[in-house]
Amino acid sequence: MSSEPSVLRTGQPSGDIRNLIESIARALVDEPEQVQVHAVDGDESTVLELRVAASDVGKVIGKQGRTARAMRTLLGAAGMKLHRRFTLEILE
Repeated sequence: MSSEPSVLRTGQPSGDIRNLIESIARALVDEPEQVQVHAVDGDESTVLELRVAASDVGKVIGKQGRTARAMRTLLGAAGMKLHRRFTLEILE
């Protein structure tokens, strides 16, 4: 069995990364059914648009942006592995 993560075998890395961000956001907010992540694929990069309820935006951003920065750090690490750049935009 390969030791490579499943994200590399699927051929759809942005879908797995999208699910990761969606799972993290659902765990943070009060209204998880309102969480939506839309992936916009480009040639070398993918923009992930995270939408949450207006009352949950602060929870996703965190104090001084620490939670959002941590999610972006995870995207950067995954992007290094997948040879792709991921950008997170938090929308209301």
